Amino acid sequence: MSSARSDLLWRLEDLGRGLSLLAEEASLGSARPVEASIPQPQEPRRFGEWIEAVAGGHDLEVEEITGAYGELDALVDSAGPALLRIGSGDGRCLGEGAAGATRDQGWILLLGATKSLFAPKVRILAPDGGVYPVPKDRLTIWLKEPLDALHRPQVERLLERAEVPASRRAKAAEALLVQRLAETPLEVGYLLRPSPSTDFRQRLSRLGTFRRLAALVGLHGVQYALWLLSWWLIGRAALGGTLAAGWMTAWVLLLLSLVPLRMAASWLMGSLSIRAGGELKRRLLHGALSLDRDAMRHEGAGSSLGRVIEAEAVESLAIGGGLTTLTALIELPFALWVLSQGLGGGLLMGILVVVLLFGSWAGWRYRDALDRWTGQRLAMTHDLVEKMAGHRTRLAQEPERHAHRAEDLELKGYLRRLETLDRAVIRLLLLPRSWMFLALLAVSPALALERGAGGSLALAIGGILLTQGVLAGLTGGLSTLGAAWISWSRVEPLFRAGGRAEERGLPQLALESSAALAGSRAEANRESAEDRSAVAPAPVVIHAKGLAFSYADRGRPVITDGDLTVRVGDHLLVEGPSGGGKSTLAALLVGLREPTAGTLSLGGVDRRSLGLDAWRRRVVLVPQFHDNHVLTETFAFNLLMGRGWPASSADFREALAVCRELGLGDLLARMPGGLQQMVGETGWQLSHGERSRLFLARALLQDADLLILDESFAALDPENLQLAMDCARRRGRTLMVIAHP
Repeated sequence: MSSARSDLLWRLEDLGRGLSLLAEEASLGSARPVEASIPQPQEPRRFGEWIEAVAGGHDLEVEEITGAYGELDALVDSAGPALLRIGSGDGRCLGEGAAGATRDQGWILLLGATKSLFAPKVRILAPDGGVYPVPKDRLTIWLKEPLDALHRPQVERLLERAEVPASRRAKAAEALLVQRLAETPLEVGYLLRPSPSTDFRQRLSRLGTFRRLAALVGLHGVQYALWLLSWWLIGRAALGGTLAAGWMTAWVLLLLSLVPLRMAASWLMGSLSIRAGGELKRRLLHGALSLDRDAMRHEGAGSSLGRVIEAEAVESLAIGGGLTTLTALIELPFALWVLSQGLGGGLLMGILVVVLLFGSWAGWRYRDALDRWTGQRLAMTHDLVEKMAGHRTRLAQEPERHAHRAEDLELKGYLRRLETLDRAVIRLLLLPRSWMFLALLAVSPALALERGAGGSLALAIGGILLTQGVLAGLTGGLSTLGAAWISWSRVEPLFRAGGRAEERGLPQLALESSAALAGSRAEANRESAEDRSAVAPAPVVIHAKGLAFSYADRGRPVITDGDLTVRVGDHLLVEGPSGGGKSTLAALLVGLREPTAGTLSLGGVDRRSLGLDAWRRRVVLVPQFHDNHVLTETFAFNLLMGRGWPASSADFREALAVCRELGLGDLLARMPGGLQQMVGETGWQLSHGERSRLFLARALLQDADLLILDESFAALDPENLQLAMDCARRRGRTLMVIAHP
């Protein structure tokens, strides 16, 4: 098959099969085609959900690729495996609206770019299952074509009026297009990558980490062997009295050959650090977002902060200490061989064994002291954060004479731990120095009496020096690894949480449920309130039967034998006393908690079949004020973060309309940046009432099948309360409001 554009394009209805083949070809997953209806091109939000659902069936994540017109060349280099839209497809041009029609429309399944300096190419998976190389410039032109088609006629007319010669017109048009459209953003497609919950070793293997590690070991071994050979040559020539030009030339050539080897080893070491560190951070971040919320509340903000600090230490200490230890272990056999060949090799080997035993004892004491010191430090961090959070309460209730008694006791204990740690560090630092002292003491009689051959004595001294360097590397590397291991013991819960399998559900069920509810909702909206009683009951959104839930640390269940049916168009009010289980019920319905008994379904589909992400897109909760947050970002981002980002112009228009309905129009008029104004802790400060309406607008803009408001109107004055309630009734077509009686 040729690599013509039409032969490489995938049709929309074939993308499910193509994504499965792409995952298999890129070694990201197995070929498991997922049968699911394809959303229409005019439904970009549902299309994105479909891509996520199909990719989730292969334990993959998708990330929407948005790039500027002038950055597409660099983007193609780094993208892959990816799905790239060609022509207008179902996509949009963020800066210019829908693109004009092109001669071919469809999708390119990109595997990645080839490594070539002179003729860079990309590997593309074709519908026939073959992989074909295509010049990178050609793919970039295809991606730019929708914008080019919109603007090229105007540029051509401009060049014609300027009387630019026909021979130079094409080149001038390209230059003008690049200058004019360089910053215009384009929705390019979707990037595929493994889910953070997949096996960590497999992810490192896919990134080539173990191949690079093996190459680093080989390079360092060759480099060290050549370094020893170079000094053997110069030593033999000097001690043998044959320091001729040939020996010097060979020595210089060997030293010069070390330069590219050391450069390659340094590059591999940096590459390993970046790749392994990046994957570890991604896994820990995913784990932090997957932690049980009740466990986090129980341990407190201070412990969470300490865990974050230790997570940073794990990456730097483990990678740095591991590579240092690895290089020392590579050098150890060479040093031992040289040591055994020199004068008094047996005696020196015995001394080395004694020194290593001392080092093992010193290392154990260091690890124990470091563990105790780390625990004390993290406990102090936790106490400090908790006391800062309750500073006003302490000022009001704690007697002044007792204000710092606890801190003084903690500092005293901390200093004792630190003294013990310092002594352990000193013992470790003595290890290579004690070896040097004892080894030189053992060979000093031969030095004083000038016994033994010069070469044997030189080998002994060289072995002592090499072993001293190895011991220094092992001491530093293993002590760093010990610190990393102690930090890891605090961070391991994050890593384990990041490996939990997500409830992805079945794409077909998720999309059919969404489409059915959307159709039912539209039909319910067309019916008047008077006619609803005369027609059949509206379809069920949420159905619960025998629902029960109890917290792990409480004996009495919060909810028992609960039955609930919410239909399309219902507006429900849930009232009850504090602690009665209202917020727990909301958390169960939205998927934040899992019931301990009973059944719960959305549109007739249970959560495991539908998938947690699909469930939470269809049932949206506005939690109580203390559980909701304004992020330090633009006002628009805080509004549209649940809808999708970057937002389209239509999203911005709808966000502005919702804000005006909620009475936030005056706020937007006061803010210099309007919707683009930075808000949050380091931006524009919002009042409680403004925050409450922002939280409500954020939920309404997600266009959910069921909207749950948990005491969302408590901070509003009567006028704004009426505006918020009217807006919620209009836009929240199926609504549940939780309030105190």
